[in-house]
Amino acid sequence: MNATQATTTSTALIPDLKGKCILITGGSTGIGAAAARAFGENGAKVALNFNANAEEAGKVAADIEKAGGKAVLVRGDVTRPEVAEQAVAETVKAFGRLDVLINNAGALIKRTPVADYTDEFVDAVLELNVKQVVRFMREGAVQMRKQGGGGSIVNVSSIAARHGGGPGSVIYAAAKGFVATATRGWAKELVRDRIRVNAVSPGVIMTPFHERYSTAEQLAAMQATIPMDRIGTPDECVGAFLYLASDAMSGYVTGQILEVNGGQYMP
Repeated sequence: MNATQATTTSTALIPDLKGKCILITGGSTGIGAAAARAFGENGAKVALNFNANAEEAGKVAADIEKAGGKAVLVRGDVTRPEVAEQAVAETVKAFGRLDVLINNAGALIKRTPVADYTDEFVDAVLELNVKQVVRFMREGAVQMRKQGGGGSIVNVSSIAARHGGGPGSVIYAAAKGFVATATRGWAKELVRDRIRVNAVSPGVIMTPFHERYSTAEQLAAMQATIPMDRIGTPDECVGAFLYLASDAMSGYVTGQILEVNGGQYMP
């Protein structure tokens, strides 16, 4: 199977996800969109955060509703300091509570070698991949504590956090390393509130991320390091999010980084 071939996946229904109230950041395309659709198929209520891509976000919301879930669009640039609080508030206004937060938004910004770093570039990468995650963690944890009953927070790290990233992506990789480390710390801090905190760490997944930042030659080189000898699809990450969101499936799981990478990295 080559990089352009995708496997067919089906979402097994997880009963305790029905009616759960879920906020997904960066949910209009890629892994976030695939997860949102899967939660919809499980009858969840999904608040879909997006920034610029209203058309794609609308399609995802329509698919959620068609599958039997509920959807509300929550527009906002996650790098703006006020957006985390606003997004959580809009979720609670629409659905009454927040049960699951998925911190999916993030991006490379651009491939930049060390000699070309500027303060503006580094700040932009950290704002999008670190600072906004911290703000959403804060707002999500405060809401879950206030409403009671616990909850699940799933952050998105990356295989780049394990090996330092590809060409020109060191700052991005370091930011994802922060997410992985902080996930473990937050898990310990919030466990007494019955809030589980875990992370999904995708490998090379064919999303707009790689369409934008990786050449065909770079993708071929990445594929050569994957034991399954193919690049993954967003749908192949879905099961990890459903598992970590479900108390029935993962109620004794917290502080874990779940790798989804075709065997490219085996901790």
